[in-house]
Amino acid sequence: MFRVPLIVATALVIAFGGGILSALSMLNASVGFGAIEVAGWRAFPAAQTASADPYAKAHRAKGGRLLYGSAEGLQFTASRDKDGLTLTGTCSYRMSGRTPTARLWTLYAADADGNPLDAGPELPAAKNSQTVLRRRDGTFDITISRTAKSGNWLAIPDAGSFQLVLTLLDTPAAASTGLSGLAMPVIEQIGCGQ
Repeated sequence: MFRVPLIVATALVIAFGGGILSALSMLNASVGFGAIEVAGWRAFPAAQTASADPYAKAHRAKGGRLLYGSAEGLQFTASRDKDGLTLTGTCSYRMSGRTPTARLWTLYAADADGNPLDAGPELPAAKNSQTVLRRRDGTFDITISRTAKSGNWLAIPDAGSFQLVLTLLDTPAAASTGLSGLAMPVIEQIGCGQ
């Protein structure tokens, strides 16, 4: 007597539960399709346009974040160094080179969800194109570590993995024609532990 309703209820729980879990996993996986990757830095230029795929729109709505318009800027993230190793707070890194042409760029360390990391009070948690020290040729080095370093230093907490978020504002790289031939800074590990 209760066999048929039990089978129907089980099937409905599996169907609805599986559908909800698969949608949530897709929303947490990425901000959509159409990623570009340049020297370990990843961006989703289509995620900020009106023609973005449904997953990108849902990811943006779920996160409650405003993305830059295609003419405003482009955000790149890097979670690995040049050797393909995950960035962790127990290691020190050097980001060197130059960024693509932009009126302004910002750099900060973030957790896996994109939330900025706080290394402590009065420590440099972010860098930008106006405050970074450069060489005569326009290149720069930024040391990313939990201990203070001379020159350009970005403080990170000693806690697990992180990603670097580089935002280019008012840049030709945000246009589809500006994506080819980008020169991005290189992230290399310079030490781990004490």
